[in-house]
Amino acid sequence: MKHFVAAALLGSVFAAPVAAQEIKIGYALAEDSHYGAGARAFEESLKASLGDQFSFRHFPSSGLGGEREVLEGLQLGTVEMTIASDGTLSNFVPEVGVLGIPFLLRDKEHARAVLDGEIGEEMLAKFEDAGLHALAWGEQGFRHITSNRGPIETPADLEGLKIRTMENPVHIEAFRALGAAPTPMAWPEVIGALQQGAIDGQENPLSVIVSAKLNEVQKNLTLDGHVYSSTIILVSPSLWGRLDDDQKAAFEKAADDAVVAMRAYVDEVDASGVAQMQEAGMTVNELSPEQKAAFRDALAEPYKNYEAQFGKDLMDRIQAVE
Repeated sequence: MKHFVAAALLGSVFAAPVAAQEIKIGYALAEDSHYGAGARAFEESLKASLGDQFSFRHFPSSGLGGEREVLEGLQLGTVEMTIASDGTLSNFVPEVGVLGIPFLLRDKEHARAVLDGEIGEEMLAKFEDAGLHALAWGEQGFRHITSNRGPIETPADLEGLKIRTMENPVHIEAFRALGAAPTPMAWPEVIGALQQGAIDGQENPLSVIVSAKLNEVQKNLTLDGHVYSSTIILVSPSLWGRLDDDQKAAFEKAADDAVVAMRAYVDEVDASGVAQMQEAGMTVNELSPEQKAAFRDALAEPYKNYEAQFGKDLMDRIQAVE
């Protein structure tokens, strides 16, 4: 009888289901943002491929800290996954900073072709040396300026404007050359700084401006599209190293599905976001091609520095992508 009970207990141990591996995913914006859309699509795709092998805990709205802290968590293995902006990521892989050069990327179609092609793949591979595993390029869209000081129509309108930027040296140099006072600041601090008047404005894609309800703290929106802003979907090397080949393939497919969801979100917001912000009380102006050219001309000196830093050949390769 004892042998029977022992065998039964042993059988129950082997029959017990294997616990799902938990994935903590942190990102800067709310769940109803393009970050959230990408994170949900990733989880749904992985579940469709692998069933209940993995469970997710989402930490939106910087629930695990700012992007730099979350990325450092991936390096340490205390966080499994994130979707992070290229501005922050350029501090980990400097070559990514080339994508932040103002007016280098013409439109979304051009940007997506660059990121989905050879250049994008080359940059993703560089994250291994930074202690991160990059899966795919996501999207935020083209960045625009909001402020409480008035519409931006010429470079002179930026003179002295205290504008929050990401911790991105390329962006900082450009705004400084245009006469603004760029103030690098982690995203969780931005709304409070705008409310308190510590800064006059900020710059972000419509996907962020709308999802963060910046109309509540900013009066003016200038559609200048000065920089295309991407994101990258990353996992910790410690998690990646534990996956078998089938699981890695499922993660890569999930990342591709997340990119589709993020781009669809950005496309929808780009189509409807301006009207939403106008209805919410913001004054909106859009720069003409001639006005944009004036801003580009004012960046002649920074462009020389960008060519020295990133290489004219790489910049030419990017511009040559159809």
